[in-house]
Amino acid sequence: MEYTVIISIVAAVSGIILGWMGRTRTLKQDVAQEASADGMLRADVGYIKHGIDDVRSEQRQQGKKFDLLSERVTRVEESAKQAHKRLDDLKIK
Repeated sequence: MEYTVIISIVAAVSGIILGWMGRTRTLKQDVAQEASADGMLRADVGYIKHGIDDVRSEQRQQGKKFDLLSERVTRVEESAKQAHKRLDDLKIK
């Protein structure tokens, strides 16, 4: 009778210990998976930020080009206006 009680106690204690070890292992694996997912998410966000920075830079460059083109068009319009005046003066004479 004593042996069955001792074996039962040992089995219960070993079950508790094995269960606790399994739970600890599962928690470690969950933490590792979350860290991996978090790392990937951070990398993706970094990639998106870099892409947005590239788009902003390109947009600034396009804005500068547009300003230069607008300035050139204004000059050409002024030049054409002066040329029309000279042509009108030649027609009158």
